[in-house]
Amino acid sequence: MERCSFCKNKETALYDNGVPICVECANARGERKPPAMEQEIRGTLLKDINELTGRIDEATKEFQTVTDQIPSGLPHSDGVQRIKNASSKLSTARNELMKAHRRLEDHLDHGVVPEDLKRSG
Repeated sequence: MERCSFCKNKETALYDNGVPICVECANARGERKPPAMEQEIRGTLLKDINELTGRIDEATKEFQTVTDQIPSGLPHSDGVQRIKNASSKLSTARNELMKAHRRLEDHLDHGVVPEDLKRSG
């Protein structure tokens, strides 16, 4: 058995997210979330990251296609707008992915459950 990572006094077989914790410290930290809900939240956050990564891949390909179609580096009449549109799409996808990573990090590091994933009732 390992010593509690929080009080360092008691040996424990209890773990919270892989961290040893004694019963007293676990109770002091408040009510624990049911494991099924925890896995569901984590799974949803990881799914969001996976989907957004796919959107970035698509937006990157679109941006490369648009810029590759410009002969000799000089855009044709609507080329500038097409580049701006593709760049904007890529930028938006990247920003959304960063937000998704922050949500997952906040959940894993601090136990924050995003408002849109909280169960009512």
